[in-house]
Amino acid sequence: MKLTRLFSAAALATAVALPASAETWDMPTPYPDATFHTVNISEFASDVSEATDGGLEITVHSAGSLFKHPEISKAVRSGQVPIGEFFLSLLANDNAVFGADSLPFLATSYDDAQKLWDAQKDVITKLLDEQGLMPLYAVPWPPQGLYTTKEINTVEDLAGLKFRTYNATLEEFANLAGAAPTQVEVPDIPQAFSTGRVEAMITSPSTGANSQAWDFLSHYTDIQAWIPKNIVVVNKRSFQRLDEETQQAVLDAAAEAETRGWEMSKKETDDQTAVLEENGITIVEPSEELMTGLREIGAQMLENWKEEAGEDGAALLDAYQQ
Repeated sequence: MKLTRLFSAAALATAVALPASAETWDMPTPYPDATFHTVNISEFASDVSEATDGGLEITVHSAGSLFKHPEISKAVRSGQVPIGEFFLSLLANDNAVFGADSLPFLATSYDDAQKLWDAQKDVITKLLDEQGLMPLYAVPWPPQGLYTTKEINTVEDLAGLKFRTYNATLEEFANLAGAAPTQVEVPDIPQAFSTGRVEAMITSPSTGANSQAWDFLSHYTDIQAWIPKNIVVVNKRSFQRLDEETQQAVLDAAAEAETRGWEMSKKETDDQTAVLEENGITIVEPSEELMTGLREIGAQMLENWKEEAGEDGAALLDAYQQ
């Protein structure tokens, strides 16, 4: 009897110590802890915990440790996890509008990327809503550059190269450039290059530096092809189960994370390009011939995208180009 009372007292003490509605959310992200997106997410989780006095704790599972990148959006949609981060244009197979920020040379500066996100946001919100999801915030990667094992001076130099892809848009780009597309996720990049599975990729200075690209390739051509975004989404039912005060705390922390993340991305561009150079990668200014060929590919992809994106795509481009 005495032992039972002891356990009851301990349970009561624990209950008093924790908030009445304490809840823990698991949050998968595909990127390692050192990636600035993951650093930003960790701050977002900390802000939510602080604002709710521990009422909502978000546990970040980085580097695809909980779900692999292509599975994250489906896991949030099905309610396996309440929240997650993924590369927005991975959903381009669901609707072409999701891939607008990965169209080559549509938006190549941060100002244009912000303008594109402003134009994209309403239709993205509507499309995610149909999947039972709600966007919390989006943060861009640095402008995408070309990584290769040799110098590339023309589009023809890409012909036949095994080219790393990670979404339908980049697969189309590789095909139009005459390269051979190969699906490779971020954690697998070093091995894919080292084993000859891929010979070229377009990605950010961040991913190049975090992957220690100098160990397996030699050239980075600063083509500034596009500025794609990661998006953090929440399962609508999970969000609606929170009390209003906690919901507002999440939204406030998300707004701060978006603002902070864009500034982190800008700083990341300069910092990580310098890291690439310091470690022996040759930083190349693209030739006019290369850029002309790449822009022609971009123009063709935009026309193809317009056909696929329909009215939503047309409305998005009108809003962006105003």
